Amino acid sequence: MKNSHVIQFDQIEKSFGAAKVLQGVSGYVDRGEVLSVIGSSGCGKSTLLRCLNRLETIDAGEIYVNGMDLSQPNLSRKQLREVRSQVGMVFQQFNLFPHLNVLENLTLAPQQVLNKSSAESQEKGRHYLAQVGLSDKADAYPEQLSGGQRQRVAIARSLCMEPKAMLFDEPTSALDPELVGEVLEVMQKLAENGMTMVIVTHELQFAREVANRVMFLDRGLVAEEGIAREVLTNPQSERLHTFLSRMRQASIA
Repeated sequence: MKNSHVIQFDQIEKSFGAAKVLQGVSGYVDRGEVLSVIGSSGCGKSTLLRCLNRLETIDAGEIYVNGMDLSQPNLSRKQLREVRSQVGMVFQQFNLFPHLNVLENLTLAPQQVLNKSSAESQEKGRHYLAQVGLSDKADAYPEQLSGGQRQRVAIARSLCMEPKAMLFDEPTSALDPELVGEVLEVMQKLAENGMTMVIVTHELQFAREVANRVMFLDRGLVAEEGIAREVLTNPQSERLHTFLSRMRQASIA
């Protein structure tokens, strides 16, 4: 496989027991590009994301991230740390350490994984807190923050590793509706600043406006893929047309 892209995956297969979750999924993400992955629950979106930073191993296929072959079955701990430092991941449920304050959450990995000094890590942490609009929350604990603020802290924590790309697994799905906008605004700014991103989301308007391309997964297969505005405005497959109609109805209800 050529590895000229930041992220490239070819014919990925992944099963959990008898359930085939990914059945030959291929795609790529270029530098500074935003790929949005959409589809119904259970179609394989989150599994694909977890394979791209080796939280899950694949059964078949190839994955390259920044030229590193993630298809190898026995990557060393050092190699896995390198992959996860280069590819940040933001989850649905924030995954912040409750016993650490915000700044401590941000500085832990740079010190332990990248061997950064405390002073350098704190400087970076405050810089990225400012970027997500939370400069005044450095000493707060996660339980003192709203869901939107916690997710913005999670984004800042990932940025502190200065990754080459970021993966977002439905980052707004656990938020109250009035808090969704503040997280999407931060993600939009990242896109405008050239961050390479893969975003699993149900926020179709956001995908249309921010993503360069959209990939629609259906039952573990790529059912449709292309330029975001074109795919979401004029779907070619009946499956995507049905999915988009249901999503629009759900947003109105």
